[in-house]
Amino acid sequence: MDVVLEVFDTFIFDRLYAVLLPASSITVMTNTVTHAATSTYSSMREVPTALNHASQFLQLKPSHFAYMSAWSRDNTWRQLLSLYLITWLFGALVYFIFASLSYFLVFDHATFTHPKYLKNQVRLEIAQTLKSLPVMAVLTVPFFFVEIKGYAKLYDAPAEAPFALYNILQFPFFILFTDFFVYWIHRGLHHPRMYKTFHKPHHKWIMPTPFASHAFHPVDGWAQSVPYHVFPFLFPLQKFAYIFLFITINIWTIAIHDGEYVSNSPIINGAACHTMHHLYFNYNYGQFTTLWDRLGGSYRPPNIELFSRESKMSKSEWERQAMEMEKVQKSVEGDDDRDYGAEMRKISKKVQ
Repeated sequence: MDVVLEVFDTFIFDRLYAVLLPASSITVMTNTVTHAATSTYSSMREVPTALNHASQFLQLKPSHFAYMSAWSRDNTWRQLLSLYLITWLFGALVYFIFASLSYFLVFDHATFTHPKYLKNQVRLEIAQTLKSLPVMAVLTVPFFFVEIKGYAKLYDAPAEAPFALYNILQFPFFILFTDFFVYWIHRGLHHPRMYKTFHKPHHKWIMPTPFASHAFHPVDGWAQSVPYHVFPFLFPLQKFAYIFLFITINIWTIAIHDGEYVSNSPIINGAACHTMHHLYFNYNYGQFTTLWDRLGGSYRPPNIELFSRESKMSKSEWERQAMEMEKVQKSVEGDDDRDYGAEMRKISKKVQ
């Protein structure tokens, strides 16, 4: 996260803090002396261009705003606030960009007529996400803060890896490690004592759209993200691989809610497997693979009808899904308090 913070400092936060929390002339002189490339007075007449960079591969030249705030870049409160804004607002931006692309380019809008599609569902999914993201950011920032203070095992140059091949192996290792713990956290959230309060808000969406991907209770969303944050404190991880993986995780989370069943893979826990989870609740808890579901006895292969557009959108398949879903939902939740909308039920009858 130190690389991301440096980018945001350079292009946004240096100017923002200089305007909102301007330094006195004495403070500016102190900051200039502290960060100057040399200790000679003549060199300090120019704004210094050298700061400690987060990576040798990204050398961003700071502007004069970098030295004009009462809160310097290494100020604790500034770092906490900056990390919070990045986690919240940049996270929201990634969500809206990729969920929108998936919604307009991938998601099958015929799903609107499914009998278990909710009234005003997209609006409700977005509203739930916008309520949750700021709280999830508060819970997440401590991980990022401790990380930029140097307590994580993040490394910069590939030569700093434990061994050369680790630069490649870190990717499948990260997937296997996080998939294992997300599986158990997710399964734990289905325990009756946890489900109603923390996980039911995400299961409100029986037929989710890509905008449901981040529509969690904030504690639920944060809890399932914990393995991703813990990994670099336990194992080495290259800094740019870390950024790539976090962006990829967010895109993957959107993809498994897009309702486009590309392949019936026995290994990958894709959109078809995750649709089984939303429809029938107690199956397919994994995030990336079916491995832990298979070992944990919770794997359910996707209905074969999902892999043909004609059959997956047929009235008979939808009715079969709805009938089974209602039985499972009754045992898990009791009375169904979702609003499917009378109009949607009327429209669904027209679909053959």
